[in-house]
Amino acid sequence: MALKEKIETEYKNALKSKDKTKISTYRLILSSIKDLDIANRSGPNKKDTDDEDIKKLLKKMVKQRTESIDIYKKNNRTDLLEVEKNEHDILSSYLPKQLDTEETKKICLEIISKVGASSVKDMGKVMGELKKNHADEIDFAKAGPLIKELLNK
Repeated sequence: MALKEKIETEYKNALKSKDKTKISTYRLILSSIKDLDIANRSGPNKKDTDDEDIKKLLKKMVKQRTESIDIYKKNNRTDLLEVEKNEHDILSSYLPKQLDTEETKKICLEIISKVGASSVKDMGKVMGELKKNHADEIDFAKAGPLIKELLNK
C-alpha cells in the first residue's frame, strides 16, 4: 500500500472514531500532499508524487514540529506543546526509525575511515556518503556536529 493511501485510510478511521487531534493532523498532511501534487504537476519537471516525495515532506513537517516543541517548552506553553507533540508522533509514525546517537556515531566513524577523511575540510565527502547510503535512518541535524567533532580529534 502506498504511503498516501495508508494516510488516507488512517484519516477515515480517525473520522469514524471522532478523534479531533488525529483528524486535524491527517487533514494537514493530506493538504500538504495535495500541494505537493500540484507543484509536481506544473513547471518544467512534471512528475507524479511518489513515496519518496511524501517522506521528504513528512520529514520537513516533523522538523517544524520539533522546533515548535522546543519553543513551547522554553515559554511554558503546555497547551500548545501537547498539540505539537501529538502531531509530531503521528507524522513520525510514517517515517523510518531514526538511529540513535551511538549507532549514528558508529556509522560516521566507518564512513570517515572509508573515504579517508582527516580534517573538517573532508566533511562534505563524509556527508555525501552518509546521504547516499543512510538517508532515511540518520538525522543529519545531529550527524553534522557529530562528524565535525570526530574530524577535529
